[in-house]
Amino acid sequence: VQLVDTGGGLVKAGESLRLSCVASGVIFSRNGAGWYRQAPGKERELVAAISSGGSTLYASSVKGRFSIVRDDAKNTLHLQMNSLKPEDTAMYYCAVAPSVLSLEDRAVDYWGQGTQVIVSS
Repeated sequence: VQLVDTGGGLVKAGESLRLSCVASGVIFSRNGAGWYRQAPGKERELVAAISSGGSTLYASSVKGRFSIVRDDAKNTLHLQMNSLKPEDTAMYYCAVAPSVLSLEDRAVDYWGQGTQVIVSS
């Protein structure tokens, strides 16, 4: 199984980024899938998740700004991030688990390698 995270970069506050995660060896639509982030000195936190049925979950800090999208035809997971803030600066990781509940419990089966997002003020 391999998850490849891409799309990070350096942007200014208020701008947008779209992260992508391409999976091989695991099917997103048959699992819970999500995006975590980890800022320096902080714990890794779940920011968005999508269930096999398509239900979504967002951390309160990103609700209304971030959208998680699953492309089943390409077995790809995206995180559309709008109105970025400096506090969104972190390494972002794609993750797969049996369910969204598993993601919330950090019972992750597979991790991407991460993609860095830096938001300047």
